[in-house]
Amino acid sequence: MSKQRILTGITTTGTPHLGNYVGAIRPAIEASHDTNNLSFYFLADFHALIKCQAPELVHQSTREIAATWLALGLNTDNVVFYRQSDVPEIPELCWVLTCMAAKGLMNRAHAYKAAVAANEEAGEDTDFGITMGLYSYPVLMAADILMFNAHKVPVGRDQIQHVEMARDIAARFNHHYGELFTLPEAVVDDNVAVLQGLDGRKMSKSYGNTIPLFLEEKPLKKHINKIKTNLLEPGDPKDPDDATVFQIWQAFATPEQTQYMRDEFAAGIAWGEAKKQLHALINDQLKEARERYQTLLADPLHIEAELQKGAEKARSYSAPLLQKVREAVGIKPIR
Repeated sequence: MSKQRILTGITTTGTPHLGNYVGAIRPAIEASHDTNNLSFYFLADFHALIKCQAPELVHQSTREIAATWLALGLNTDNVVFYRQSDVPEIPELCWVLTCMAAKGLMNRAHAYKAAVAANEEAGEDTDFGITMGLYSYPVLMAADILMFNAHKVPVGRDQIQHVEMARDIAARFNHHYGELFTLPEAVVDDNVAVLQGLDGRKMSKSYGNTIPLFLEEKPLKKHINKIKTNLLEPGDPKDPDDATVFQIWQAFATPEQTQYMRDEFAAGIAWGEAKKQLHALINDQLKEARERYQTLLADPLHIEAELQKGAEKARSYSAPLLQKVREAVGIKPIR
């Protein structure tokens, strides 16, 4: 029986932070050691161009994210780990799917609607600043998913719509040209933590409230000391479920460590002491991976070799499927 295919994309904008690690990277790397599934993990550098027009940043982010996954123990022998732009079949499939995607479907995409609403609120033209990249982003995402006939696509709740769009586009293609594409399913794991950032909101690059994943020991301490707290004094009982410090602690702690810190909050631990212990916990867990990360950054040829190995594996799936797609739509040699 063929293995269930699972696909995850990582957009190459910015430096990975603790929220990325807890919410996506850590569970994906754990899954990479499960040989019962066939997992595809890719660096979405074409997607990065929608938001970022700084070439050096896209390049640097690609390098940092690849090094991050490798440093944290991604088993590249068990999975397909590749750079989106190294698989030329993806943009070609994207065009074929664009010819099947209804404009009305694209009009309903959350990101596009949010951009239009922001323009209207600001008194601008409806389409001000909106590129075709932003507008047709769901089609490229559909190509990413359908290129490898993924069964499951782990996403956050805000991305469910894009997987549903991929299903709609695939179903329309299958109806016109025959059953070539698997209809993917979105998978949302509500048990995966969504970390709060320095200001108590969701940790996000767009809020500027992140803690970079591989900060050295002293900068890590400085960031953790910036975490927003209330004015309760040492000795005053504190509510752990309303504290960012505890929420981040819980994401890295064992059940026993979590209960320990919950008891400490009830006993009135000082915020400075809680942050000190949080720093020690995170630093201890990430120290070895941080050292591997720095070693990898100093050896870019090794990173590139891993991505090329992944591209070769990816194309062993994408090239045969695209050939079937071409023949199905009538693009084939004249005989």
